[in-house]
Amino acid sequence: MRSLHFENHGGPSGLAFGERPDPSPAAGEVVVRLEAAALNHLDLFVLAGMPGVPIALPHIGGADGAGTVAAVGEGVTGWSVGDEVVLNPGLSCGECEFCRRGEESLCVGFRILGEHLDGTFAEYVRVPAASLTAKPAHLSWAEAGSFGLTFLTAWRMLVTRARLARGETVLIHGIGGGVALAALAIANGQGATAIVTSSDDGKLERARELGATHTINYGSADVAREVRALTGKRGVDVVVETAGQATWMTSLKCAAKGGRIVTCGATTGPNPAEEIRLVFWNQLSILGSTMGSRSDWDAMVRAVAEAQLRPVVDSVRPLERGREAYERMASGRQFGKVVLDVRGAAGAPARQGAR
Repeated sequence: MRSLHFENHGGPSGLAFGERPDPSPAAGEVVVRLEAAALNHLDLFVLAGMPGVPIALPHIGGADGAGTVAAVGEGVTGWSVGDEVVLNPGLSCGECEFCRRGEESLCVGFRILGEHLDGTFAEYVRVPAASLTAKPAHLSWAEAGSFGLTFLTAWRMLVTRARLARGETVLIHGIGGGVALAALAIANGQGATAIVTSSDDGKLERARELGATHTINYGSADVAREVRALTGKRGVDVVVETAGQATWMTSLKCAAKGGRIVTCGATTGPNPAEEIRLVFWNQLSILGSTMGSRSDWDAMVRAVAEAQLRPVVDSVRPLERGREAYERMASGRQFGKVVLDVRGAAGAPARQGAR
């Protein structure tokens, strides 16, 4: 099968497009023929090498994907060749104490497709049958192949962990990234007021079109001061934290008394400055969140289907131009998901701003 893979850790220049062995399903597994797959910041981290996370090389990245069932392993029921599916990128053991109580993302053996095992940047991928969900009918292949990880992450952050309620106010840093845009869509669906930030006025304008109530350019304004002004000095009920080091102190200053800061990542660094007095004096709740449980996944997919939610697609490139996709992701210029058209013709031009 054709794949985008790497044999050594480093930057996008080390990516290769070529042949890898076709996967075969074991008992309880299926093989999916991919139509589309999408990048996440995770793919940059995996390519660079993650301390303490051993990865067998050569390796195929990609957590997000959608396609059709190509082969079904022994004991698999409910799925047939040709079924259109999307993939839940979180993999759990199903047996530990956390899995038994329905908290699969806390599994002691939790793995992510494309990180701990070969992922979706190839013509075929082998996954447990439990990872499959029927493709929401309103989504294009590019959209279906790009919403899984970010929408699952944002859903658990806002709905399960922070319990965002109608009428509350949420601050979302760095609009344009996949999790931030998913959080905006979910916050709108929950009836919350969204304040978003970026250093790019064009991205802020796009965010307003997508339903952001207030926008702040952090390159020219003090975000904490602006948030306090917009909320009558009160602050926001929930802060969505994905950046870490660059935004953590701002998040502490923006949260209302009794507010919740929910964090899923540290794309700008893992060791931020801290002001613990803000935490205890304002009685803030600091909530960690990673991916989501099976019940989170099912609820999120149901909301996507029922509310006709769509991920924002920045651009689409054929698989063989995957190095360009990694470079686009690394640049930070994207607004939405950078997608690989796995079944597309060789040399097809990138389609910018696809919706």
